[in-house]
Amino acid sequence: MSPLPVESMDRYLQENLPASIEELKRLVAQKSISAQNLGLKECAELVANMLEKRGFHVKVNPTAGAPIVTAERKGRSDKTLLFYDHYDVQPPEPLELWLSEPFQPEERDGMLFGRGVSDNKGNIVNRLFAIDSMLDALGELPCAVKFLIEGEEEVSSANLEEFVFSHQTELKADACIWESGGVDQNDVPTQYLGLRGICYVELEVETASMDVHSGLGGTIFPNAAWKLVWALHSLKNEKEEILIDGFYDDVLPPSQEDLEFFKAMPDAAQDYRTRFGVKEFLQGMQGGFELNLAEAYKPSCTICGLTSGYQGKGSKTVLPARASAKIDFRLIPDQKPHRILELLRRHLDAHGFQDVKITDLGGEAPSKTSASHPFVQLVVDTAKEVYGVPMQIVPLSGGSGPNFIVQEALHVPIASLGAGYPGTGAHSPNENIRIADYLKSAQHIVRVLDAFGKD
Repeated sequence: MSPLPVESMDRYLQENLPASIEELKRLVAQKSISAQNLGLKECAELVANMLEKRGFHVKVNPTAGAPIVTAERKGRSDKTLLFYDHYDVQPPEPLELWLSEPFQPEERDGMLFGRGVSDNKGNIVNRLFAIDSMLDALGELPCAVKFLIEGEEEVSSANLEEFVFSHQTELKADACIWESGGVDQNDVPTQYLGLRGICYVELEVETASMDVHSGLGGTIFPNAAWKLVWALHSLKNEKEEILIDGFYDDVLPPSQEDLEFFKAMPDAAQDYRTRFGVKEFLQGMQGGFELNLAEAYKPSCTICGLTSGYQGKGSKTVLPARASAKIDFRLIPDQKPHRILELLRRHLDAHGFQDVKITDLGGEAPSKTSASHPFVQLVVDTAKEVYGVPMQIVPLSGGSGPNFIVQEALHVPIASLGAGYPGTGAHSPNENIRIADYLKSAQHIVRVLDAFGKD
């Protein structure tokens, strides 16, 4: 077997970078907001066309929600690498904070701005870009490649589990590259071994059929806003301890290996202070190991939004009839979202909040791949030629995703790499990628595919 013409492929990537960015712009311009069911079928067809252009056998699979795109192309080796990605994006609001239109991607200062350019459309096109360079140089791929690209990741992948388990043969692979990845604040590439889980709920209280004049009802009618505030206060104390009985029962402590990885990670405290404008961290944490560990390997209960009564300009003296809050619980191994829902209902009932309605807005279990798995080591080691250093291993990401579905159904190791960086602003206004990171990520994928095909 002749050696991989890496220089030829790197040259292809350099010369065709502008064309790939233009392709990414076209994908970003196609709205695909899963929370609003906007543009999902159109985006799925666009993604399918992009894969077909590369010689993939493509299917656009209908589901009860957004279509799931699957694709396969054979390679020189029978070994199969699966890429998981998603084409749906977060809503762009608040629109007034964007410096350019979210769905009219714009290049500025070596960066590309637009909703979904990082999460996750940039990585979809980036992987196709790497494949282009290999097909140009070799005329084939060094291994078989499959894609699993869904359109509901941003709303907890409601239809993915049924699809993956019912298409296990079609999706069978030897390893998987996950949708996200990138470099840290020191431009060191990071390898996330897994994701925290999530249980996302809405709590709602209704105490009357309509808002009431506060002079009439303030001392004689129950106030939905106060009742919700008291219910929320029962969930967590000032020490950041979650007070739901049994909440921590299934938590597995980090292994000694995990602790060593957290200790080896750089201190992000100053970067967080500068980037997010925070003046302090919870519980007096200063940074370093304790911050790294708490960020990813500690369960959480976060109020994501509160709604009740009048919030417009000036005053309006009303007693709110309704109040609601959106809350996410981030989970670590071996917590399960369905169990957290059960415990939450039991907790609210026991504390006198039987009338607080719980709506399940989606959940995902945590999942993790061993750092010692040969595929993880392959992805870590191949980064060095591109970035100058191997990847920094991070035991868990603070975020969540459906990787537990892929692991449980397909029994594959999952590794991560991508074009992200700490200032990418995923889910926020002015989401962006640095074009230099985009190029390096494609170069890394080329080396992963080559090494995987030979392994």
